[in-house]
Amino acid sequence: MGIKDFLSENQCIQVGVDTDSWGEIIEIVAAPLITGGFVTHDYPRAVIDNTKEYGAYYVFDEGIAIPHARPECGVIKNCFSMATLKQPVSIHGSEPVDIVVMFGGVDSNAHITEGIASIVALLENEATLAQIRKATSVDEVLRLL
Repeated sequence: MGIKDFLSENQCIQVGVDTDSWGEIIEIVAAPLITGGFVTHDYPRAVIDNTKEYGAYYVFDEGIAIPHARPECGVIKNCFSMATLKQPVSIHGSEPVDIVVMFGGVDSNAHITEGIASIVALLENEATLAQIRKATSVDEVLRLL
């Protein structure tokens, strides 16, 4: 299942999240995945711990973060979650981000190929990114995807 279909069917989009804590952002974007039974409560903690240990390796120049952890860190089913932020936030010293797309893959192959490839394909269009940043509702984001 592609990212748009997953986000649409599983209500995993949050718009206009207001926080300046990068750890809280990770928890917020993981919440619908935990509620939906796609990841365990351990998953966001693993992402936060990995970020503290290795840095924000999942932040891209375009103001996008794609936080994730290894499959054994609590992934139950392949999944995606997306949040737009009211204000850009630095994740553990990174360039500020305002679009956060978390994913979980049940194995390393899905983790890399399906997850990152789907997200990058979706977000490589700058015009679409600009519109996603301005979106004020989940429906508007879904139309843009």
